[in-house]
Amino acid sequence: MAISTADFKNGMCIEYDGKPHTIVEFQHVKPGKGSAFVRTKLRDLNSGRVVEYTFNSGTKFEPIHIDKKTVQYLYNDGSGFVMMDTTSYEQVTIPDDVLGDAAKWLKENDECQLLYAGGKLISAEPQMFVELEVTETDPGFKGDTVQGGTKPATLETGAQVQLPLYINQGDKVQIDTRDGRFVKRI
Repeated sequence: MAISTADFKNGMCIEYDGKPHTIVEFQHVKPGKGSAFVRTKLRDLNSGRVVEYTFNSGTKFEPIHIDKKTVQYLYNDGSGFVMMDTTSYEQVTIPDDVLGDAAKWLKENDECQLLYAGGKLISAEPQMFVELEVTETDPGFKGDTVQGGTKPATLETGAQVQLPLYINQGDKVQIDTRDGRFVKRI
């Protein structure tokens, strides 16, 4: 059963250009002249990239049913990430390329969601907010509390982020995994 642009909802999964995509956001636009259209941001579930597309109003798409499984990250064995199903305690190894950007937010014992489309593993979603330790950054100085000032930092998982000037090496910070944005110091 095909769905139209009028049925779009954030988080919905559709097939576009032969690949599974989730709708990150969308906006219906009705200009004064011409026909209506829908401006969208779609995340390619295979690569993790978010790309903007514009569709004519009423365009049809095939929906994709997504199954989610909660797993716990145990360790990296060199060939991939070893995950344990939290209900059956079964362990599986997920290749690095399947995890993509999600890998930089995972530390041992963290939970994440594995996404399956048609029984095939297509991607993983880390928790929305993670607490990580800063392993490398320039030292902060007293008075470095100016609004908007940032500096590069490396977190315990190897992720590179921009943090406020007052954050020091060894501090724990909360990061939003959707965009890598600093939330707060813990």
